[in-house]
Amino acid sequence: MASIDDVRALGSTLERSYEVYVRGRLKFRVGQIVYVAFSSDERIMEFGFPKELREGLVGGQPEKFQLPSPSDMRFHWVRSDLAALDPGEAREFVVDAWRMFVPQKLSRAYDLAHPDGPA
Repeated sequence: MASIDDVRALGSTLERSYEVYVRGRLKFRVGQIVYVAFSSDERIMEFGFPKELREGLVGGQPEKFQLPSPSDMRFHWVRSDLAALDPGEAREFVVDAWRMFVPQKLSRAYDLAHPDGPA
């Protein structure tokens, strides 16, 4: 069972990533792009995810993942029940979302520094 604390420290250490609060919700950004956001009660984690793959993710594990709100369907975005994810899985989704918005050289440098994946 993952919690916001399991991913918050990671999001703060990723290159070019920073946290902000918008209307009481914690979000992580790269530049002005939000790649992870938490609900105000910290039970839902939304994250960047390729549009072409999200139907498979949601359909394969509907107890963990949901499609984003109708207004967010145009974005590369998925919702998850944070408690349904294990901490390692939650951290992987955060890193994968971050990778979508940083240069490949930063992504490769992260892989070299963390050969076993997110800590």
